[in-house]
Amino acid sequence: MTTEDTTSGIPSKHGLSALQMAPRKKVSLSDPLVSHGQHFGQTVFALCNCPSLLTNGILRLEQMENTPLEDFSTEERREHSVFEQLLDSCPGLLERLTNGSEEEILHVGELIGKGAAGARGDNTKTLKSAILDCISPKGEAIQPPLHRNSKIDRGFNHELTGSLLCPAGLDWNDPQTKQNLQSGELLVCGDQWPVFLYAHYIYDAEDPWCGLLRSRLLVCAYKHIFTSPSSVDREPKATQSGNARLHGMNSATIASIAYVATQVQFTLMSSSVFSRTDTTTDSETFYHSLLDLLEDPDESKEVDELLIWWNCQVFPTSSAAKRNITTNSALSKIQQKCLALKQTSNLSMLST
Repeated sequence: MTTEDTTSGIPSKHGLSALQMAPRKKVSLSDPLVSHGQHFGQTVFALCNCPSLLTNGILRLEQMENTPLEDFSTEERREHSVFEQLLDSCPGLLERLTNGSEEEILHVGELIGKGAAGARGDNTKTLKSAILDCISPKGEAIQPPLHRNSKIDRGFNHELTGSLLCPAGLDWNDPQTKQNLQSGELLVCGDQWPVFLYAHYIYDAEDPWCGLLRSRLLVCAYKHIFTSPSSVDREPKATQSGNARLHGMNSATIASIAYVATQVQFTLMSSSVFSRTDTTTDSETFYHSLLDLLEDPDESKEVDELLIWWNCQVFPTSSAAKRNITTNSALSKIQQKCLALKQTSNLSMLST
């Protein structure tokens, strides 16, 4: 994906994608949009150039008066979907944008971007220490010890973090593989997913979907970010707290799962600053590659099952956490009998 840092001005019809990180820019004003931006970045799209997203979106709405959305490119349709989700999450935003000047649109985008960047930074800061509790062997201390406030000894430099970051399909226990990863001779790209994404950290090359994005480590980090740090070691309860409760969140989104995975990947690495130009972490490629899979219509069955699994882990009382009814249970038999009665009734009505 190409990247561009220019955000000023209304884009042309063929403007660059807004689904890329924007440059850092201070915004001093406090506004509710900052809070919306925090949740937007965590649950809809994290690495986003918000001013461009808004200006592109407004321009595209004008173009859609004469051109159907289907005629736009795949990237433009994807960007417009993100734009619409942002509008849905911020009541009155569309009216503010359509009635505002170019400067107002850019300012609104900066506020939302400030919120998204702020949330990402806060999550990175608190997860840096909390992640050690998630990866510590039960009843044991990490050996050699890892610093809570420094990441210099993480990444492939450490046995534990190295084993978790090892790309799926490679053997961390192979001395040559380990040496190549530690020396940097073997450069890991963002779309070479680490084994920590998998349940029990086991990758099945014959069935790459098996256990994908279902590790205990991801659930631990997700709870830390969305349902408050204190909920990590407890069983899920009927009520939410933390960010999820503040924003009325009662189910997982595919973007929130990708966001948490990206946070965990960065937290386990030795890099100290989240940067789009850091080829060691390659976090932007990592995040986009996960979304590419999860948004692929051909993968909808697996993604639906994944979301049900996540809702059972984090939001068990949500209607989205639909569990399969046990075969031959009393409930299943009652439902079968009810269905049979309805079918009989329908047949009777058709015959009369």
